[in-house]
Amino acid sequence: MVGQHTRNVAPMRNALRCGAKTRKGTPCQAPAVSGKKRCRMHGGAKGSGAPMGNQNALKHGLYTAESRAFAKHVRDLIREGSELVEKS
Repeated sequence: MVGQHTRNVAPMRNALRCGAKTRKGTPCQAPAVSGKKRCRMHGGAKGSGAPMGNQNALKHGLYTAESRAFAKHVRDLIREGSELVEKS
């Protein structure tokens, strides 16, 4: 008989839900991987995410306050130099 089999779906229904947002903007309704906050499709799967010690994620310092101040100082010097050249 089809449909008479009892299924133990209570753990699946009681599992924490994934915390990611879908493209639609609604929360993902898939259950989170055990011990994680995301489902297998949103980064909870083993091996997902950046590797430990990722060298590609290092800050390069291009937009630090010190480098921006130095760039402004160089622009000011160039402007003053060009004004001196135009005067003579």
